[in-house]
Amino acid sequence: MTTITKTKSNIVETKSGKVQGYSENGVQIFKGIPYAAPPIEELRFCPPEPREPWKDVFDATEYGNYAMQGFNALEILFGKIPYKESEDCLNLNIWTPDTDGKKPVMVWIHGGAFTMGSGADPIYEGSALARRGNIVVVTINYRLGALGFLYIPDLTVNMGMQDQIAALKWVKDNIEGFGGDPKNVTIFGESAGGASVYCLLAMPAAKGLFHHAIPQSGVFGFDPTAGKKSSEYLMKKLKVEPGDIDALRKVPAKKIMKVQDRITLRPGFSDILAFSPRIDPKTLPKHPVEAIRDGSASKVDLLIGTNEHEMKLFVAIDPSVRNMDLDKLYEFIQGMGFDESKTKQLIKVYQEARKGVSSTDPDELFAAIGTDYTFRIPALRIAESHNKNNKNTYNYLFKWPSPALKGVLGCCHAIEIPFVFGTHKLPKIDEFVGKDAAVEAISEKMMDAWIAFARTGNPNNDNIPEWPPYDEKKRSTMVIGKEIKVVNNIFEKERKGWDDITL
Repeated sequence: MTTITKTKSNIVETKSGKVQGYSENGVQIFKGIPYAAPPIEELRFCPPEPREPWKDVFDATEYGNYAMQGFNALEILFGKIPYKESEDCLNLNIWTPDTDGKKPVMVWIHGGAFTMGSGADPIYEGSALARRGNIVVVTINYRLGALGFLYIPDLTVNMGMQDQIAALKWVKDNIEGFGGDPKNVTIFGESAGGASVYCLLAMPAAKGLFHHAIPQSGVFGFDPTAGKKSSEYLMKKLKVEPGDIDALRKVPAKKIMKVQDRITLRPGFSDILAFSPRIDPKTLPKHPVEAIRDGSASKVDLLIGTNEHEMKLFVAIDPSVRNMDLDKLYEFIQGMGFDESKTKQLIKVYQEARKGVSSTDPDELFAAIGTDYTFRIPALRIAESHNKNNKNTYNYLFKWPSPALKGVLGCCHAIEIPFVFGTHKLPKIDEFVGKDAAVEAISEKMMDAWIAFARTGNPNNDNIPEWPPYDEKKRSTMVIGKEIKVVNNIFEKERKGWDDITL
């Protein structure tokens, strides 16, 4: 067994003070660097403020605090990750081969339904990606749940998104000291992180802070009415008068988390995004699809995609959406906000388009419709909007099935992440993605495409087939799985079934 020795990294001067991490296996690593003041006490529910500079060299050898968060259902599958939760959570982590030169920078925004997760999760460890691409990898923490996404117009809106913008400003101001190029920054993220990328493409305050974007399996949930409803319910349960932000600042964070769980953990996913970004005149003036169509991100190159069976992960952890019959299927599809006629029409489209068991099994139909409603169709809407202003728009569909739980997960939500980061050999993760020799090969090809895109705005490289841009005529999609190939108009019958539906 090879012993890897940790040594001290270079000392890097930032605008906040000097930092020193450690060097391991050819990568210099800096953990837990604060990028803003702790959002506590009178700063709770406020936009992020600059942090006071420190005098001594900051010890960046340990991860910083996770954001306060609710129950993490994924711990059922992967086990509990030891971490310390705190409102003082605005920190980031950096992996760089060396602190010289100007390398492409990739800033990762973690997922977790805007209520859980951290940039310090082991699956996001950036060494393999940084080393393979000779790039700088950054992961960030931002406020989650009610602390980050309570919706009280003119008082507190989209604070977690404003944290992300503050982190990107910190990267712009400081990353050159870590060997990064502030003029070549890619943001990428999955699930809530993918939705965050959608928002950042649309937010005026984020303009110019990044140059390429990779939203992976992003979700939509920007309705301010839903945000108002969940925020008022939370304040009512905490016995706080509506809009009394000062009283809410005095409520212990753990008490807020308990009430938050009561909202977000209701069965059937209806409230899983109760606390998430909302359309807001000051911070997010338009729905991302509309803003992108209007050119908000015309200078940003886009690589976007989803997984084949996203919804099967949620089915595995929520018994309320398993073992369906047709009546229950109708009930759940109608619960997405469709009338009876549209519900029947959608189910019929999928019954006719799919072959074999997936056209007759209500569970399979729910997974297919739910995957498209929540992930694939939103991604295609973003791609269509972006292509009108920037032809550097690329689409992928990930198709590697998980062997876990006897294969019931299929190619589910989040399975692509360890392929992108090269963390597929980690304990528990290797059981999730499999130990097949093909896993390593797919990971290498995927990393090379993401690295090429971060470097140039184009994912093409010598390790994959030619990847054409996405447009509304051919809808060219790179299918990534046991076979890596381009398919035009994939799942086109299903896609057309959503044409007259607003998401």
